[in-house]
Parts: sequence; C-alpha cells; structure tokens
Amino acid sequence: MSDHYVKVKVQLEEIQFPGEETEKDVEVVAGLELSVSSSSSSSAAAATSVAQDGKSRNDSGRKPISKTRSKSRGKPSDPGRRSRSKSAKDDTQGVASVNLQEKMENTACTAERLQNPSSNEAALEIKGSGKVLQGKAEQSKGQHGKEDGSKVQRKKRSVTVDSSKAKTSLEALKTSIKQLKWKEFPAGRRLPCDIYWHGVSFHDNENIFSGQVNKFPGMMEMVRKINLSRAVRTMHELFPEEYNFYPRSWILPEEFQLFAAEVRMAKENDSSWKPTFIVKPDGGSQGDGIYLIKDPNDFRMLGSAHNKPAVIQEYIIKPLLIDKLKFDIRLYVLVKSLEPLEIYIAKEGLSRFCTEPYQEPSQKNLHHVFMHLTNYSLNVHSGNFIHSDSMNTGSKRTFSSILYRLSSKGIDIKKVWSDIISLVIKTVIALAPELKVYYQADIPTGKPGPTCFQILGFDILLMKNLKPVLLEVNANPSMRIEHEQEVAPGVFEYVPSAVDEEVKVGVIRDTLRLVDPAPRKATNNQLRLAGIASEMQEDISDAGSSDKSEQDSGVKENNLPSLCLKQVFPKYAKQFNYLRVIDRIAELFVRFLGVKGTMRLGPTGFRTFIRNCKLCNSNLSMASVDILYIDITRRWNGMGAEQRESGMCLQAFVEAFFYLAQRRFKSLPLHEQVTALADLCGAAKRRAALATCQPEGIHSVPTAPAPPHHFNCPAAASKSADYRFHRPVLPTIKGNCIENSAVN
Repeated sequence: MSDHYVKVKVQLEEIQFPGEETEKDVEVVAGLELSVSSSSSSSAAAATSVAQDGKSRNDSGRKPISKTRSKSRGKPSDPGRRSRSKSAKDDTQGVASVNLQEKMENTACTAERLQNPSSNEAALEIKGSGKVLQGKAEQSKGQHGKEDGSKVQRKKRSVTVDSSKAKTSLEALKTSIKQLKWKEFPAGRRLPCDIYWHGVSFHDNENIFSGQVNKFPGMMEMVRKINLSRAVRTMHELFPEEYNFYPRSWILPEEFQLFAAEVRMAKENDSSWKPTFIVKPDGGSQGDGIYLIKDPNDFRMLGSAHNKPAVIQEYIIKPLLIDKLKFDIRLYVLVKSLEPLEIYIAKEGLSRFCTEPYQEPSQKNLHHVFMHLTNYSLNVHSGNFIHSDSMNTGSKRTFSSILYRLSSKGIDIKKVWSDIISLVIKTVIALAPELKVYYQADIPTGKPGPTCFQILGFDILLMKNLKPVLLEVNANPSMRIEHEQEVAPGVFEYVPSAVDEEVKVGVIRDTLRLVDPAPRKATNNQLRLAGIASEMQEDISDAGSSDKSEQDSGVKENNLPSLCLKQVFPKYAKQFNYLRVIDRIAELFVRFLGVKGTMRLGPTGFRTFIRNCKLCNSNLSMASVDILYIDITRRWNGMGAEQRESGMCLQAFVEAFFYLAQRRFKSLPLHEQVTALADLCGAAKRRAALATCQPEGIHSVPTAPAPPHHFNCPAAASKSADYRFHRPVLPTIKGNCIENSAVN
C-alpha cells in the first residue's frame, strides 16, 4: 500500500499544467501528503491546514484562484483595478470562501480514497493536481469541465504531417498516419508542420524553416552511379579488405581507355578469363538503359552512347539461385541523423525475382533482360511474372521467406545478416562525408532550418557463396503498396499488393515513430529501449519464419506492433568507427570553406589550411601548394558535366589530402598515413583554439586505432601525376567469387 502512495505522490509532484500557480500546487501536494501519512482524523486535519493556509493568503491580500473560472485562468490581477467597490470585494470574498470549502472537501475525499482504496479504484490514475480521479470524471465535470478539456487537448496534440509532396508513397504514408492517429495535411498548411514528407528531394518545398524533412540535401546526387562508385572507391583505397563488397567499376567516359587497357592486360595474363560487364547510365532508374557486354569493343560499337555519363561494372556471373531464378534483395535503411550518425535497417525486405531461368552470360542470351536483370519495373512486363498474395511465392516475396528456405538447408543466416549489416554501415560511412558538405550548404549553422532523415533502398545480390554484393543505392525507393493489373483487355487498374503493404507500411510507420517530435520524446525513447530488448531476445536463426512472439515482445503504443527497424549504428560503432577517416577530412574541408552555404574551397582557403596545419616545409613550398591546387581542381572540374560554382570540391580535397599524407609519412600504409595527417591537423586546430581562447568549433570525430592491413603502399606521386589512382586493380575469378588482385 505504501508503494501506491509513493507513486501517487511522485505523480502529483511532477505534473503541473500551464496557467496554474506553483504555490497552489505545493499546498495541495502538501495536504495530500499529510493525509496519506495519517489516519482519517489526520485527513481532516490536513484539509483544515489547507483551509488555514488559504485563509492566511486571503488575509494577506492575495486573491484566491477559483476552480470554476476558465476565461481568466492563470491571469495576474490588474493593478489598475485595485480600487473596487465594497460590494465587489464582498462578492470576491464570498466566492473565495466557497472555493476554499470545495478544496477542503476534495482534499479530505482524496485522502479517504487513498487510505481505503477499493478494487476498482486501485487501478485508477490521478490526473492533474490530485483533485480529480479518472473514475469521478463525471462528477467533477460540472466544476471544471472546460479547464480539464483544454488540458487534455494540449496533452494529446496530434503530430502534423505535410503530405502534399509525397507522390508515389502517398497511400502507404496515409495508412501509416491513420495507424498512428496523427493529422495529415494533403494540401499543405500555412502554419508549420512537424514532419514534411517529400517524394523526390529535399528541395521539393523550399519554404521550410522548422520541423523535419524526409530527405537529406544532396542525397540524390550522392547515390547516383558515378558518385557512389567514387565514394566506395575512395574507401577501398584506404581499406581494401573491408570494401570488397562492391563490383570493380569504371567511370565513363573519362576512364574508358583505362577500362579497355586493364581488360586487355587481364586477358593476356589469363586467356581463360571470359568476363561480362554491365553498363549502367549514371542517372538511370528502374532498369532503364542497362545492358550487358562481353568486350570493350562492343561498347565502341554503340557509337555516341559511350560519351554519356555511365558506370561499367563487372557482372556477377555466379549469383545465388532459388527455383533456378536469379533474384536480388531490396532492404530499407533509415538514416535518422548524420551528426551523430544514426542508422536503422528494416528487419523485413523484398526479394525480387527474374522471370526467366538463369544461365551464365553468353552471346546468345546476353540480351535476355528477364534472365539477367532483377528490376521489378522490367520483369513486371514479362508474361511469366506472378502476382501473389502469399509472402513466399510469386515474383516478389519477402526477404524473410528466403532466409527461411536457406535456414531449412542448414545455412547460417545469422552470418548472412551480419554481412549485410556490415555492408550497409560501410556504405553509409562512405556517403556521409559529402552529405555533410551538402547539408551545411543548404542549412548553414546558426540559420533556421529543418532537420532531416531519409529512407534509402539498398539493392543487394547474394552470390553463390552467400557473400552479399552491393548493386546500387536508391534515394527514392518505390513505396507503392499497389500494382498495376490488367482487369480486362487493354484495361489496367491498381490493385493492392499484400507483400508491398506488409513491408512498406511498416517501414514508413516506424520511421515516423522514430522521428516523432519532442512532445513525445519520452515514448520514443521507450520504443527504442524496447526495440533493443527485443533484439537481445530474438533468435536470428528463426528470422525466416513469422515469429509471433517477436511481434509481442516490444512495447506497443496505441496497439501498434514492435518496431520493425533495427538500430545498427551507433549500436555497432566500436567495430566501424576506425573507418570514418574521410569524415575527419570533410570536417577540415568545411572548416576552411570560409563562406557559409558554399561547397567549394577557394585557393585562399586551401593556403590557409596548409598554413594552419603547418604542412609547408623545405620540400613543399607555397608555390608547390598552388600548383597542387590548380592541377587537382582543374581535373575534377573537368569531370562534371554541370558545375554550379568554381573551386575545389570535397573529392578533390580528399585527393590532395592523400597526396600530402604520402609525402609527409612515407613509410606507413596509406590509411595510416591519412590518419596521421588528420591527427596532425587536429592537434594544430586545438593549439590555435588555445592560443586565441576561442571554442574549437567543429570537433573531429574520434576514431579507434585501425587494425593492421597487409597491403603494399603506393609510392608518392609526382606533381603532374594523377594523385587519385595509384595502382591499376584488375579483376580475377577465384571459385564462385570475383575478387580484385593488384598488378605487380
């Protein structure tokens, strides 16, 4: 019984609504506390004490606050109206005495109920300031119904979502909002909303100064084929063993000659090697413009096509097959925050199947797109495509159904999941540095602006040896929960898709729950803790089955299931923080930009970086620094088709940083050279901050010591050399896995 009293006391002490005076609440809590600790006779004494306190306040000239008033609640008395008529004062004193009597009765009644709780009242919750019990709401409504109504309305304020730009994800978003009982504004709203749901990019709506937007600035640009390949390539230079999950890629048109030369050299070294390559347009989507070739000469035959920006990659010739069909995996990844980095992976995904039995590429079947390309938008037009309401049959299935089949064959699916999680985290780490540059350009520090989050679609292929390979990342993955079906000859309509709804509605709904704004932060934290608890309890070996106990293990809010999104970062930050070297370089880049809102470093900023980090010496003069800046900036600016501003981009700055690190620390592996130079620049920054007694500003991301990597370090490049590409890496085939081997 005493525990119940303590809980009530804590609730009364913590709950206070705007417009009620603090002293008044303290008196009520004090009176209730006294009534709890005494007998029924002491309860009356507590009420008398409250009345005496109220009387002393009236005698001292303070006006008691009436419980029945609603219009003037919480308003201070007007000094200009102190001269009142005697009758008015008498009326006021009369009302005050009635209110004091009510307070005495309510306090005594509350104490009696606390002392002698019935079986029904034991589960009731005391609301407000302790004067009203949930079970007595009807009796108290006449006394202060309007006041309590306003309190409940404030407490249950719905989260507002602007869905006017949602486009193809609109139906799944509507379903999610209804399940959460939030408020949707499909035509927009003049007042600010809590969440803005965009269908394409951050810039779908330019007039947002608060709230949260479901797109990051620059994400569309960063996940394009060329930029993604460059970001992963940079990380592969530093950590070749960790970033071997992405096919060897060449960027067209500038690297076509390099591509042709490396393929020719590899064939000369191994005449049995018969590779296949896949060409992907830089801005392509839904399988548009993708085709396969066997030789670089096939690409030349396409004429002007090789002049368009594209990526050419090794084709994975030995994929994992199910029912003799090739398939890929669409996993949904939530990047909730960039600083600090926070990543979630959906526990359920989609498996998209080809519609023609797979055969290794040959000149005869090279153009069979239904055999080699897993894109849903292509295969849906095949006569063999199967729409199924079942989760484990048809041409589109749940990923858990695939894991179940693998598990039934004795495959360690825990290892498969672990490799996929590692792939996702490493990919986001590769993309994050430049995303931060875009973010500070669109939302400069110190200026009003929204925060951002985004759902990404990772397309992953499992090889025959179960190694996951990253195919691409989609900034705008399809969130349709219906598919087009021919209901009559030439008549098509959209019908619900059970598989899509099962996966996508859960992803959107739980994303909204995780980005729930500040008023519901406490509940949000409970959900995160519950998700961690359920992850500790779940058995990943049963991930392929629909385990009902997993659904019931988490905290349920408004009868919602447990979160389907699993946090993987910073949960596993200790294993991956040593990879975040480029993050530190990006922070230096942003620091020396000088002008807020820009993404290009000018020559003055580059010289300032060299001077502040004390990189000039007898072997590197400022004239050499200027030449280095001009060479690298000119070449990188020539690569892009569209340049909004002049100067050195982040990728060019990273290349220059690598070159300076190689000159400074010649005897170390590349990743240790770069880390050592980043440490040196960080120390110079701290010394400068101490000398000027100013805050340091942007803090470097701490990195754990990198594990040893046994690979040869390239020699320092000359001034006129390409500072980025150190050694040609050629593809070789070992067993079922395509690996990279350095040419001696």
